[in-house]
Amino acid sequence: MKLPAIACHGLTKDYGAGRGVFDLDLTAECGEVLGFVGPNGAGKSTTIRLLMDLILPDRGTATIFGLDSRRDSLAIKRRVGYLPGELPQYPGVRAGYVVGLLAGLRGGVPTDRVEALADRLGLDLGARYDKLSHGNKQKVHLVQAFMHEPDLLILDEPTLGLDPLVQQEFRLLVRESAARGATVLLSSHVLSEVESVCDRISLIRAGRLLRTGTLEELRTTRVHRIEAIIERPGDPDELARVPYVSDAGVDGSVVTCSVRGSIAPLLEWLTAHDVVELDSRELSLEEVFVVEFADHDSRPAVPEQAAGAR
Repeated sequence: MKLPAIACHGLTKDYGAGRGVFDLDLTAECGEVLGFVGPNGAGKSTTIRLLMDLILPDRGTATIFGLDSRRDSLAIKRRVGYLPGELPQYPGVRAGYVVGLLAGLRGGVPTDRVEALADRLGLDLGARYDKLSHGNKQKVHLVQAFMHEPDLLILDEPTLGLDPLVQQEFRLLVRESAARGATVLLSSHVLSEVESVCDRISLIRAGRLLRTGTLEELRTTRVHRIEAIIERPGDPDELARVPYVSDAGVDGSVVTCSVRGSIAPLLEWLTAHDVVELDSRELSLEEVFVVEFADHDSRPAVPEQAAGAR
């Protein structure tokens, strides 16, 4: 039986006041691209730091390729390409020096590999690192994450500050890595990016994992996005009280909402307002994200995290 690339069981880091991650069970299979999605303060970066042995858990376990994240930290780092959410500073040196330094710590990386990645991302290796924009610093650390063709890539907000063309090249690098058998854990707020490259998506909120599945599986909660045109004016507050309806809006004759469960009560409301046109479609990841967390907020509350811990 093949071991998963990442396996967390009961992983907990409690900072107090509801901040941290709690009883996290997270699995990434070998060769898959797993999206890790949640609002600010959800615990994404905390989870990643636990995996990278940058902070210590209060309880629970995390393994990477069957190796313990704490006991086998050095062996794991040899197999991982990591891009942190907060970039380190390297004053007074050039971008190429930073990449060369990190390549040397790995025992050396072919120069042509580094130059090819820099060229694809539009990075000037001769530029002073501390004079670079955030987006160009991000390119430096994307190069160091991908340059040794690691078995696992752990990427925390990897396209922050990148222009659309470079984001497109990044997605291609992710697909190429997966094609050669690497695993990718991708934490991102760019939901269109997650939707386009990830095999499965894990949703996390307030330090707790809500759901994991493919986009199709996340859509199978019988949530539909409804757009309709009515002839008789409708009250948005009244629409919001219709059973199974959320995210309701009425703009003149245009009605929009999401429905989780039976659509019959909504159809009854629309009929009473002389519906003339009705459209139902599958949710995008962004809409799944909004509906899932709106539904979560209607359940008994879990203390919110401070915005500073991601």
